[in-house]
Amino acid sequence: MSVNTHSALAPFQIRAFRYQWPADLATSWAFEMESLILGWYVLVETRSILLLTVFASLQFIGTLIAPMFGVAGDRIGHRNLLCAMRGFYAVLATTLMTFTFMGALTPVHVFVITALMGLVRPSDIGMRAALVADTMPSPQLIGAMGIQRTTQDSARIAGALTGAGLVATLGMAPAYVVVAGLYTTSVLLTLKAGSTRAKRDASIAAAPTSVLPSPWHDLRQGLAYVWSTPHLFAAMCLAFLLNMTVFPLSNGLLPYVAKEIYQTDQTGLGYMVAGVAFGALLGSISLSRHGSVIHPARMMIIACVAWYSLLLVFAHVEVHAMGIFVLMLVGCAQSVSQVPMAAMLLRTSDEQLRGRVMGIRMLAIYGNLPGLLLSGPLISRFGYPATATVYCVFGLTFMLLIVARWRTHLWRREALANAS
Repeated sequence: MSVNTHSALAPFQIRAFRYQWPADLATSWAFEMESLILGWYVLVETRSILLLTVFASLQFIGTLIAPMFGVAGDRIGHRNLLCAMRGFYAVLATTLMTFTFMGALTPVHVFVITALMGLVRPSDIGMRAALVADTMPSPQLIGAMGIQRTTQDSARIAGALTGAGLVATLGMAPAYVVVAGLYTTSVLLTLKAGSTRAKRDASIAAAPTSVLPSPWHDLRQGLAYVWSTPHLFAAMCLAFLLNMTVFPLSNGLLPYVAKEIYQTDQTGLGYMVAGVAFGALLGSISLSRHGSVIHPARMMIIACVAWYSLLLVFAHVEVHAMGIFVLMLVGCAQSVSQVPMAAMLLRTSDEQLRGRVMGIRMLAIYGNLPGLLLSGPLISRFGYPATATVYCVFGLTFMLLIVARWRTHLWRREALANAS
């Protein structure tokens, strides 16, 4: 079958992608519903912004071991690894659902289960991106990544509104039945995605142990590869900075902004999360259609500047409806920066090292931990607007320093990172 690379739906002509997209969609819906349900539960039960930031931070503790997930994915196949990860999500969600039905749920249970989930969850996005790269022709990669990104964006819209609505209407336990069902569905669909890559890696894994290097050797090889490749190393530095200064403002702290700044409830929070997601969805759709003609590194830089600028505006908006509108623009900038970054990393990396490169990219999520944990005390002392302003100014300054340091590899049209 001939593939029209100019069609926004061209990636769906690849059989593996037709299964992976709904599998990723189900996982993303469950992620968003779970984060909203549990974040609101922690805030209401503990009445502590500090414990809310601790809860949000626990979702990212697995970033330290994300490179080892990349090693595992390169060895056993990205599809096989994703199936195991998503099965683990289903088990944890079912456990929490059981506690809720029994009336025995406490914040301690939530923190423990969130910590276990946080060991695995940060690697999901990187592994699903690597799986797309395994099956997608290079000219279609940015378009496919744009479509794949819609699974996260649409999930933030539907997951936020559905999660808030289900809890308000039926209660927390029935809402978690839906979450566990989505995780189970994602496992079944993932089994059908990316079979070619999985078989090749399975054959490698079946080789005698004596001829295989150790996992630590593979990890060192991936780290050395990123360190010695300027545009990859620059992208990792930028990703860490964004996770430390931007994502806490547009993700983890939104429940606090909804409750304390806008004086709204779960539904109001759902609209705010959906606003970010709707803007990101528009950006993803645009990239899925026009991704083949953009310069990835340049687009990433321009969109990051817009992202910081819009969050700076949001920090000083006191009207809920206007805040939602600004968050839509924030979401668009987020998508238009992150999709080209991921496509650049996958397109310009050695095929045998993609899992490790994306695992190292997920390591940058660790920036969320200091960003979130520091924001709690700062907000308590200085307020949200002042804290958000400091984060944005600090982040934008260091982002420009990164671009200046690696200007040759990131900004020049002829640079490998800008190949379209």
